[in-house]
Amino acid sequence: MKRIPDQLIRLSVPFLFIILALLIIKQFVTPETFGDLGHYRAAAIEDISSIEPHYAGFQACLDCHEDIMEVQQGSYHRNISCEVCHEPSLEHVNDPTEHLPPAPRERGFCPLCHNYLDARPTGFPQIITMTHNPGKPCINCHDPHDPTPPHVPGDCAACHRQIARTKMVSHHVDIQCTECHDTPEEHMINPRLSRAMKPADREFCGGCHAEDAQKSVTNLRIDIDTHGGVYVCWECHYPHLPEAPEGGAPE
Repeated sequence: MKRIPDQLIRLSVPFLFIILALLIIKQFVTPETFGDLGHYRAAAIEDISSIEPHYAGFQACLDCHEDIMEVQQGSYHRNISCEVCHEPSLEHVNDPTEHLPPAPRERGFCPLCHNYLDARPTGFPQIITMTHNPGKPCINCHDPHDPTPPHVPGDCAACHRQIARTKMVSHHVDIQCTECHDTPEEHMINPRLSRAMKPADREFCGGCHAEDAQKSVTNLRIDIDTHGGVYVCWECHYPHLPEAPEGGAPE
């Protein structure tokens, strides 16, 4: 009879402890109703159903405020539930006179979504609260149910704040965005439906930086036919902060 190797005996000890621990957990820690209806605690259904509801839901708002809902559904806020801004409103639905939902009018409320934050997606309307109409409530200029700006933003920084800040300290600070980006007028009104175009080839940057470029806005000139090989310029240079990559300026 072959002797069981010592390695297997030593390995079996932790496995036995693991199995024993799982049995103890199943017996003393796992909820009684776990697994009765699937891989969850069946009693959770009763617990959840016993929670007192607070939210009324979209349809309840629509039943009484159809005119406002029609405006809101055609606006940039169409995907935002009423109770995001007006708080849970079931009590209001049950007794509209006695319980009125709050209508936030203070200046600090809208910046919860619209104050400048790097993590927000490109094109999302952002402001710097300290400089954007300081001290004035947002509702002075924006209807919360249709927050279209009263006039088209004066410049691209209204939505592209991070890019504007980067460009502000670069060699391109004096170049208007529209010199490099073909920007249809509709983009300023519906930025996600009408996109600004970006340069697509090396020749575009060569319009300023090629040795034979007609523009005299820069002293940095290159041989556009050989510099960088087949790569487009922005694979090495970030257009909004176009410093030369590590290794110094091109020869």
